[in-house]
Amino acid sequence: MNIAFWFCGMLLSTGICEPGICEPVSGEPETAVSFDSEIIPVLTKAGCNSGACHGAAAGRGGFHLSLLGADPASDFDAIVLALEGRRINLAHPERSLILLKSTEQIEHGGDVAIEDGSAGAERLLNWIQSGAVRGPQRRLTEVKITPEHETVHQLPANVELRVQASFDGGAWEDVTDWTVFTSSDPASIEVSSQNIATIRRRGQHVLIARFLNRVLPIQITAPLTDLTVDFSNEPRSSFVDDRVFEVLSELRLPISEPATEPEWLRRVTLDLTGRLPEPIDVESFLADSSPEKRSRLVDKLLASDAFADYWTLRFSKLLRVHSLPNESEVVNSYAGWLHKEIQRGTGLDVIARELLTATGDSHEVGPANFARMVSDARGHAELVGQFFLGARLGCANCHNHPLDKWTQDDYHGLAAAFARLDRGRFVRVNSRGSVTNLRTNLPAIPRIPGERYLSTDADHGTAIADWLVSEDNHYFAKATVNRMWRAMFGRGLVEPTDDLRETNSATHPLLLDQLAADFVASGYSIRHTLRLIALSSTYGRSHVAVSGNEFDDRFYSHAFRRPLEPEVLLDSISDVTGTTIDDAQLPAGSRAVLVVDSSRLVPSLDILGRCNRAAGCDENSSVSGGLATQLHLLNGELINRRVSSDDGRLHRHISNGSSDEAIIRDLYVRAFCRPPSEAELSQWLRRVADVDERERCRKLEDFVWSLLNSRQFMENQ
Repeated sequence: MNIAFWFCGMLLSTGICEPGICEPVSGEPETAVSFDSEIIPVLTKAGCNSGACHGAAAGRGGFHLSLLGADPASDFDAIVLALEGRRINLAHPERSLILLKSTEQIEHGGDVAIEDGSAGAERLLNWIQSGAVRGPQRRLTEVKITPEHETVHQLPANVELRVQASFDGGAWEDVTDWTVFTSSDPASIEVSSQNIATIRRRGQHVLIARFLNRVLPIQITAPLTDLTVDFSNEPRSSFVDDRVFEVLSELRLPISEPATEPEWLRRVTLDLTGRLPEPIDVESFLADSSPEKRSRLVDKLLASDAFADYWTLRFSKLLRVHSLPNESEVVNSYAGWLHKEIQRGTGLDVIARELLTATGDSHEVGPANFARMVSDARGHAELVGQFFLGARLGCANCHNHPLDKWTQDDYHGLAAAFARLDRGRFVRVNSRGSVTNLRTNLPAIPRIPGERYLSTDADHGTAIADWLVSEDNHYFAKATVNRMWRAMFGRGLVEPTDDLRETNSATHPLLLDQLAADFVASGYSIRHTLRLIALSSTYGRSHVAVSGNEFDDRFYSHAFRRPLEPEVLLDSISDVTGTTIDDAQLPAGSRAVLVVDSSRLVPSLDILGRCNRAAGCDENSSVSGGLATQLHLLNGELINRRVSSDDGRLHRHISNGSSDEAIIRDLYVRAFCRPPSEAELSQWLRRVADVDERERCRKLEDFVWSLLNSRQFMENQ
């Protein structure tokens, strides 16, 4: 090859020689092509640096590129300088291996990546002809997409896409041809080589547009029905309903009727306290005709000890609270502190600061155990990302996050911020400690992700806590309200709830923003946001679908059926049957929701599918259990023992001489918060009529068994 060209290119790439002083002598254009901003997009568009090709961890065929062009400097070295520059032929640019193989003029083991004679091939050739130097290292400052949102009405529909980029704050450049468009559902929406998106199915679709290190969503909506919907006269309690109605109007989705009062009472009590209402509370609520009765009930539930108990469990799951070997005091200290803070209504910003900064004896200082729920600094960083940011920072461990802004420097830098922590019983900050940045193989520099580096002697926990609750950081508030929304509806505005990013759009983005802002304005009050949601008409809709919204599983035109969590289900079974949880490891009369330590042996909870938080719970997985759970519920001791117990509610009724009707009515109210309908009552009375006492007991046991195994009981509807 031409050594002079290669040598000058090497000097330019390393910065030893300035552009314009050491340039290869050439008759080609004087303005050097920018490898970073013009060649990398060609390779990304062609898929050369994808994880399935040369962007894989080990590369392909001895040729390794950074994933999706995350490291242009190393890519330049791999293409121009590696193997003594054999991939570039400056004397005969058209014979360069990088060009011949990508256009498959020479077989290279993969498909044709770049068509010969295409704009991409011409750009590569032009770059090599101009000396194959790295050229100007321009900084991408902004990218804009047209359209960002589009609604179409006739299918199939075509939408022309356009992407513009600004480098170093300069003029806009059209980069549409070098942008990669990806559809999560190619059968619904596809993009042609002319950058025309064709929409073939109804729904709310998201296209992902990638240019260099920017990944942005494009939302295209095709109404789900041809119905005319008008929500102008529908009751609204707050901006929650306003935002939901806006999306339902755009999608032309009709709404279901309001839930009946028993349905709403059961739903809200389970969601806020994790237990069923007592019959006296059911009777009182149903007899109350006051328009304020729902708000009074919600306030009562939020002020109850049961609320603090249940939401301690919910947050314990998110925080992975579990005992450590030979240290039962850890859970008592941690969960006890968390329960106290929730009960007194401490703002979640204050709780967050304690979790990130607490040190001391973890048997006495509850929040110090946050650092002990993980084994090392990287686990600490991932837990911080998951809980506080709703982000999967672990995806940036060995390469930059492919669908988010987080980089390897962000991930390892956040881990480095916690590398000096001693995670023994006495949590303390040591004078030294580090983690290796896998990108550089050097000690990582402590860093606030996406923001700035921290000095090595800074108080890293405090710096990160300050950033989390700052006005400019919306991740913490959005992640929190999204989880609260999921707790109340069974689905987050963003799913999964630990994957908040621009390219995983919320179903109701304006609602998510407004909820987060309102949460911050309330002083990060959990009760405030839960109250807002519970009193919305959106939350109060029936689960029964109407014509036109049968297939809605995310826009809240009706309520969603959702299985009860193992702890709530076990408590509900015990409440209806009037029995206690008699597992040997629990105090007499204890509630399952008080068992925050997932490593504690409670066979009944394990049968129902309780997760092991030491390994990390998947908040987004189903809690309905598998086949083993279903078999136990149908024919196992879990229900059968409680139904047939002489000390249980049914047999106490029988011993006290209660009539069949009284028994049926009482258990219906306890299980469903309503009396049986006339048809239901008649059916059950008919089944237990005209039998001897022994057969009567058996049939009444079958009746209770049927209630507890019904979908209506197993779910919160």
